[in-house]
Amino acid sequence: MTEKVISVERVIPASAQQIFDLLADPSMHPVLDGSGTVKRSAESNPARLRLGARFGMGMRLVGPYRVRNKVSEFEEGRRIGWHHFANNVWRYELEPVDGGTRVRESFDYTRGLFPRFVLKALGFLDRTPAAMERTLENIEQHLAGRAASD
Repeated sequence: MTEKVISVERVIPASAQQIFDLLADPSMHPVLDGSGTVKRSAESNPARLRLGARFGMGMRLVGPYRVRNKVSEFEEGRRIGWHHFANNVWRYELEPVDGGTRVRESFDYTRGLFPRFVLKALGFLDRTPAAMERTLENIEQHLAGRAASD
């Protein structure tokens, strides 16, 4: 973890493409989210994300709100990232390894609108690593459940 990037990683027993396909489907984000804040995918979202795609989520933290994102990083099967109005980037990097895929999820606030002390005061920096760990666990469980039903 660098000063303005929080990252967690996990080896998931699935192909990079299977994981990428989940991440590139905005309708799956409420299912995969480990923070409990992503409640629904906007009806106007594209079926699959691509570089430059815009998509929205219905969120809830203290109260309900909406956020619009733009895909700013995209390498099919390897890397996807998006940012919202505050320029914080949520990024997933996928690397095939023995036993599956190493998935690294990062929250990068290097160019973010809010300084570190604001994110820290709101408790965001303390909650984020555990929420990301839960997201990676959710991805793994979702894929395991899908494999079991095949």
